[in-house]
Amino acid sequence: MVDISGICPDRFAKVKDAFAENFAGGGERGARFSVVVGGETVLDIWGGSADREGQKPFDDNTLTPIFSTGKAVMATLIARLVDAGKLDYEVPVAHYWPEFGENGKSRITLGQLISHQGGLPGFAPAQDPSIWFDVQATLAALAKQAPLWTPGQGSGYHPITGGYMLGEVFRRVDGRSLGTALREDFAKKYGLDLMIGTPDSEEGRIATMQKPMSAPDLGTIDKIKQSAFLDKGSAPGGRGSGDWRRMEIPSANTHGTALALAQFMGIIASGGYFGKDRILSVTTLGQATRERVYGQDRVLPYKLSWAAGFLRNRGIHIYGPNDRALGHSGWGGSCAMADPDRKLSAGYVMNKQSSYLIGDPRPMKLIDALYKSL
Repeated sequence: MVDISGICPDRFAKVKDAFAENFAGGGERGARFSVVVGGETVLDIWGGSADREGQKPFDDNTLTPIFSTGKAVMATLIARLVDAGKLDYEVPVAHYWPEFGENGKSRITLGQLISHQGGLPGFAPAQDPSIWFDVQATLAALAKQAPLWTPGQGSGYHPITGGYMLGEVFRRVDGRSLGTALREDFAKKYGLDLMIGTPDSEEGRIATMQKPMSAPDLGTIDKIKQSAFLDKGSAPGGRGSGDWRRMEIPSANTHGTALALAQFMGIIASGGYFGKDRILSVTTLGQATRERVYGQDRVLPYKLSWAAGFLRNRGIHIYGPNDRALGHSGWGGSCAMADPDRKLSAGYVMNKQSSYLIGDPRPMKLIDALYKSL
């Protein structure tokens, strides 16, 4: 039996039981699940090991790579600039980044790009994976590239490219990188253990990841899915290396804890507030979380509802029973979610990755037990 530590009031006993079951079935190596309601941490449990050998406990100080779950963090930081009047979801990206407007992309709006409608889920033609470590080369290649479908005509999930493009838009209007803004405005101010670009000083805290045993099911492969996931240069090499960790890839290499994710997503769950501080206005929050596109995604084999960077729960119910819940999931199983009707937010991280693209059974079991306990 795994030793489970943390905060778990009796009313959440079902959640703790579900957490233990995930380990008992061999589904976990190390994991943490945290829940915030109305700005208060009501549940925060962890257990297992942070290394392959089982010698290093997975505890409340353990960091994990959360991969695409970081897109929810990126979406919130973008929304802050919309709230400040520096960005507008309905304005073309080329207004902020003129070079982006080449090759049929001049009318792609920020709202379309952040909701995966821009047609740039990967490189076409394919690139060497080393390009990802040269930010300017990556941006130049994407700026020159033609969309793989007519922008605005359906979504196609952008696994990594979106973070580079949205990061560039953010930098051009804010003057800082997304990682710097997260560190200065949230991590330092509120003590959040969440970072885009992780310094060497944190290496000793990072859990060792166990990759999935099998590849995800993408459905029928075409040139769009090939570009997004299957080409040699679809993703950076060296994931887990120091070079990869230090890079700021807002869509793919955020590191953090489940508690930090739950606290950060509380901004979305609690009407735009972090504690007593208003982060987003009601108007901007509505713009950021409303449905911008719904239908069969061109990259992921699901019908999906995308907001401005958030995956909405409509039709998939991976974030509990409420259609209005939303969040994001990451490669291997991590996720963060917010339910504005209950002012509830949650984060789940782990170091044993599964092959599920979304809807990993482990966090779904925890979230289901959570709602049954409320």
